Amino acid sequence: MTPTPAYSLGVDIGGTKTLAALVDDFGRAARTFEAPTPASGGPTAILGTALRLAGLALAELPAGARPIDSVGIGSAGVIDRATGTVLSATSALVGWAGTDIRRAFQIAFPGLSVIVVNDVQAFIWAETVHSVAAGSTQVLGVMVGTGIGGGLVIDGRLHTGAHSAAGHLGHIVVAGAGGLPCPCGRDGHLESIASGPAMTAAYHRVGGTADDLRAVAAAAAEGDALARGILNTGADAVGSAIGSVANLLDPELIVIGGGVTGLGADWLGRVRRAAARTIIPAIGPLRIEPGLLGAGAVAIGAARLARPVPFPENGTP
Repeated sequence: MTPTPAYSLGVDIGGTKTLAALVDDFGRAARTFEAPTPASGGPTAILGTALRLAGLALAELPAGARPIDSVGIGSAGVIDRATGTVLSATSALVGWAGTDIRRAFQIAFPGLSVIVVNDVQAFIWAETVHSVAAGSTQVLGVMVGTGIGGGLVIDGRLHTGAHSAAGHLGHIVVAGAGGLPCPCGRDGHLESIASGPAMTAAYHRVGGTADDLRAVAAAAAEGDALARGILNTGADAVGSAIGSVANLLDPELIVIGGGVTGLGADWLGRVRRAAARTIIPAIGPLRIEPGLLGAGAVAIGAARLARPVPFPENGTP
């Protein structure tokens, strides 16, 4: 007898895009809906987009499937997992700090169990349970995009830290970023020099014209040495930061995702070489792998945290 298919709802609220998907027990994202995040519109606009997409996904539950009983949300910012509230956030999402995401979803979808976690924590949980890090128990996840974040799996469990902020790789100090403002309000952080917006801003400072990182990458591909140097500087900074954190945590592997990974093999290769120059011999060679779940990874991880399926080899959240 064929078992009744079961799904949970996963939502990704990022600085650039918002995505909602039905996620099955095998980590497959189906019925996916996506829209740009109205990041400058404030919490009401951001939540409105997320709730609308979630409703669209729920309406597409396949015939014969069990009713959905849970929703997991992965959001940019430091998230209090106990309350589902945004403790702090960068300026990438205007007014996001203090937003009670869980309550908004409980009101909109009564009867559903709701959990909220940081988006990179959701990303690395998905990659650990269902993808490139399956079978590993010590994993560092890194997402490089509009911002730069990290997530930790330690001893097979998602580690969020004493203040729900564990893994924030983008806010460690790196060489070359001194004096450059970070969206968190400090300066000198990795995000100040290696995120997509930071590299685009750096290109503007040297006289280049580009609307976004894709345009900077196109200029580099056409032989613009200034654009190429900025991309290389960002990759070197990411690699050295990863190597430094690896020296502290000794992970089995590091999984990288986010929009900046779209720069391709040259960027990833440079990240790997910079990390190799940084790590101590006892840790190397360090595996640094791209995530395999693509744009749906955050939604998949959040859904899996909201409705855990037993994976004894990987622990439980």
